[in-house]
Amino acid sequence: MTEKPEVSEFGSVDPAPASSNGRVSEWREIICNEEERMFMRMRALFALRNVGGPEALDALAAAFSSDSALLKHEIAYVMGQMQDSYAVSCLVERLSDHDEDLMVRHEAAEALGAIGDRAAIDTLMLYRDDPEPVISESCEVAIDLLEWVESKRLNYDN
Repeated sequence: MTEKPEVSEFGSVDPAPASSNGRVSEWREIICNEEERMFMRMRALFALRNVGGPEALDALAAAFSSDSALLKHEIAYVMGQMQDSYAVSCLVERLSDHDEDLMVRHEAAEALGAIGDRAAIDTLMLYRDDPEPVISESCEVAIDLLEWVESKRLNYDN
């Protein structure tokens, strides 16, 4: 009988298990190191996600300087999972960078929707008309998701 992959507290099956020992500064060093194996960088990424907070988000944002579109895509994805408004400006920057890989821009848009912070709405509305369908469609989905997340928060608070 095969074992089922472990589901994270975020409800996802991650492509690498989070590092279980270390500190944010150590994981930042690993995730930003272009010479490090991708598996180890992914372990650091998920450890940073699990820790959360501004210091972890700053470490994740620093790794957006990577050459790896795959890693940057995963960074945007976990920022969306974290649902922390602290990440909004960083994700807006990724979405707005026309030199960025489309996969990263797409995931930044969807992460903005998942966070549900209205500070992102103007940027999402702007790129809803992007000539690249993957960007325009991602922004359309993100706007609907943002409004849904926001409505859930409002219903929860009442």
